Amino acid sequence: MTRIRGLYAIVDPAVARRDALPLVTALLEGGARIVQLRWKTANGRQLFEASRDCANACAAAGALFIVNDRPDVAALVGAHLHLGQDDVPVAVARKILPPNALVGVSTHSDAEIDAALAAGVDYIGFGPIFHTATKAAHLPPPHGLDGLRRACARAGPTPVVAIGGFTPELAVQARDAGAQAVAVIGDLCRAPDVAARVRQYGALT
Repeated sequence: MTRIRGLYAIVDPAVARRDALPLVTALLEGGARIVQLRWKTANGRQLFEASRDCANACAAAGALFIVNDRPDVAALVGAHLHLGQDDVPVAVARKILPPNALVGVSTHSDAEIDAALAAGVDYIGFGPIFHTATKAAHLPPPHGLDGLRRACARAGPTPVVAIGGFTPELAVQARDAGAQAVAVIGDLCRAPDVAARVRQYGALT
């Protein structure tokens, strides 16, 4: 059984304009137990070093740590992996990762959900649910809660992580619509007090 449930906190140093490790530390202090590092502008050394340090912090807190896009980095630091539509196929990633590593995939349509399920993913990211400024130019229009309900029904027993435009209040609505977890980037990364903002998502747990 996966541990994909509740708040799925995503750290993006480019969005936050802060270093990754202090952000992760604050997220953990606030009670986050799933943390993904998403840092597309980092070079290889930066991503490896940040992933290693964040993986250690998450392990000490008993939290799940997920690396975005890079199965090689995830394998090196003992992390789980999240893939986008343009990343390596799930089957290729699993050849690099240890057997117990979770693999999730971002999806935006029925066809992408079906392909992810056929590939044997451990969870599905689906969105955007609401309007989001993060990656807005590269995403389809918001699916809304009705779209999320349809995605959860289509995914069946595979956990769905809702993403896109969440606040604590909207996150509860997504959970009630069937999402097992809710991914949050900007609302956490840009918060003046990250730990305090995490605690406001406590209703998800």
